[in-house]
Amino acid sequence: MAIPNFQRIMLPLLEIAGDGEEHYIHDATNQLGKYFKLSDEEQTTLLPSGQQPLFYNRVGWARTYLKKAGLLNDPKRGYFKITSQGIEVLRCKPEKIDKKFLEQFPMFVEFRNRPRIENQTIGKTEAQEELTPEEALEDAYQKIRDDLAAELLTFVSRSTPGFFEKLVVELLSNMGYGGSRREAARAVGQSGDEGIDGIIDEDRLGLDSIYIQAKKWKEENSVGRPEIQKFIGALFGQRAKKGIFITTSRFTDDAKNYVKNIDTKVVLIDGKRLAELMIDYGVGVVNRTKYEIKGIDTEYFEST
Repeated sequence: MAIPNFQRIMLPLLEIAGDGEEHYIHDATNQLGKYFKLSDEEQTTLLPSGQQPLFYNRVGWARTYLKKAGLLNDPKRGYFKITSQGIEVLRCKPEKIDKKFLEQFPMFVEFRNRPRIENQTIGKTEAQEELTPEEALEDAYQKIRDDLAAELLTFVSRSTPGFFEKLVVELLSNMGYGGSRREAARAVGQSGDEGIDGIIDEDRLGLDSIYIQAKKWKEENSVGRPEIQKFIGALFGQRAKKGIFITTSRFTDDAKNYVKNIDTKVVLIDGKRLAELMIDYGVGVVNRTKYEIKGIDTEYFEST
């Protein structure tokens, strides 16, 4: 089944605490994973930032909301325990617990009425209301990133073959290939046919080489298997074992499947992936704003 949102987790989490004992959040997360019949892959799926498992994050926020309503407390770091008010809630056998249910508790209303971005609900969809604050932030970040990638690819597609060559050299250099940028430029310098072809060192010591082909194709024209086969032939001619094929367009499924079934290691980078790499390695983009998300350093307070 799909990973439940944090509101669906609230009632079963409170029921786990219903025995009155202290519960470790990691153990409860594993128990809830079995309750919701989640696969190992679903339990380990990460937030877009890659910093934390999505399900664990949602369990954490379910606990936070129950604490803000006074139904749980945290007796010590990483643990939670039901309160007398939480026990009363379970005795009433509610069908579900969500944010609307928690509005009956003054502590939660006070928490919700504090000035915060989350309460600016104008224009929010029902799906967005199901997100935890961190998920909402990462969702907004991903939308900004996707828009930037699309705009970036437009600029790349309009560039000249010479500029495209320079762009690829700079990207590969920023990714750690070819030694210095100057060395990379010497290695990749044969322009023509609206792309570049060349050989670049895999590492700064030149222990292995990677053969590169880059094609600035129109978005509506996909790169098919015949083009990839020609590239593989070029690799054999160079006695090369590794290759990168870069295009501003995309690859057909036939081309992708062909690459999977050959001994030669070939990486296919389409326009979308190219734009993402440019963002990740700072090519053609600048930092406009930087946000930091901070949390409580519990060890700091425990040392007092």
